[in-house]
Amino acid sequence: MRIEFGELKIGEKAKKNLLHCVETNWASGGPKVAEFEKEWGNIFDYKHNVAMSSGTDADINACAVLYEYGAKRGDEVIVPALSFIATSNAVLAAGFSPVFVDIEKHTLNINPNKIEEKISPKTRAIMVVHTMGKPCEMDKIMEIAKKHNLIVIEDACEAHGAKYKDKFVGHWGDMSAFSFYVAHLICCGEGGMVSTNNEKMANILKTTRSHGREGLYFDHIRFGLNSKMNDMEASLGLEAVDKFWEVFNKRKENLYYLLDKLKDLEKFAYFNLEEKHEVVCPHAFSITLKDPKYNYKELYEYLESNSIKCKRNFGSIPTQHKAFAFMNHKLGDFPEAEYVGDNGLHFGIHQFLSREDLDYISEVIHKYFSKFK
Repeated sequence: MRIEFGELKIGEKAKKNLLHCVETNWASGGPKVAEFEKEWGNIFDYKHNVAMSSGTDADINACAVLYEYGAKRGDEVIVPALSFIATSNAVLAAGFSPVFVDIEKHTLNINPNKIEEKISPKTRAIMVVHTMGKPCEMDKIMEIAKKHNLIVIEDACEAHGAKYKDKFVGHWGDMSAFSFYVAHLICCGEGGMVSTNNEKMANILKTTRSHGREGLYFDHIRFGLNSKMNDMEASLGLEAVDKFWEVFNKRKENLYYLLDKLKDLEKFAYFNLEEKHEVVCPHAFSITLKDPKYNYKELYEYLESNSIKCKRNFGSIPTQHKAFAFMNHKLGDFPEAEYVGDNGLHFGIHQFLSREDLDYISEVIHKYFSKFK
């Protein structure tokens, strides 16, 4: 059986919710979306939650809020050079220019010591990404943001339930974006959320997700998109909310178990790093080779040939993806991100994997690295 990134198994509560949508002929955003927003916020004590059609739309709408705080088209938003490309695409889609900052390859997160050198008079926000569920160094980042009067957006799409210094991600910045795609801990099939403790921002988000409309039905007072979640997606999410900590703990158990099984291979690769001051969300299992001689491409093909679905660790957005070639960055500008792009991959550790599945993964990985011993 192929080991995938995640699986969607629809339980009885979700089926009942979906049937209710059918019986009431209500499929668009409605009462179930409102209930899901409330229940999602209750898990982590987010005061305001605005459901979106995807994690990408959550990022776009969070960026769109910047216009209400003095931003103009073409202004800049700082982003990590390495992340899922949705982060950088969202900045562009909202009308801004992404300014890239290199990462630390052992954490996969933005290097806070390199942020200030990229701040200009046009900088309006910092969008950080908690990559693979590992929280960024939010105290340092918030200190920089406060010094330069910048809004902070946390892309926490991969970080449901993660904590940095005893505080859930999403409580550090001004807004946080989440994804509910099938690989994530809460799955709606598709879907996303922007959570914030700022009521003004929440009210803006409620309009940007509906074409910037407020008041009269066709009175569009600001930039917006069609980014609404529907009640069918929320029907799945409501079941997932009930099971969140059960799923979180099972995936964390899987993560710890595999880390322990692969401990003897730490000389070959960086694995998921969890430090004492944080709680990492068990989103996926990451491997970044410590030396290119261990051959990322061969490892990738070996895992795939043994039915372990894997993906690249994203790559450097400005220098390793043709989509951003127009920004005229060159190879070597972001060495840490580029290294990870050439030497890193990840695969799933979702809650439906058995102990036998994890033992199999360990066996396959050990067989691969045995030729280097």
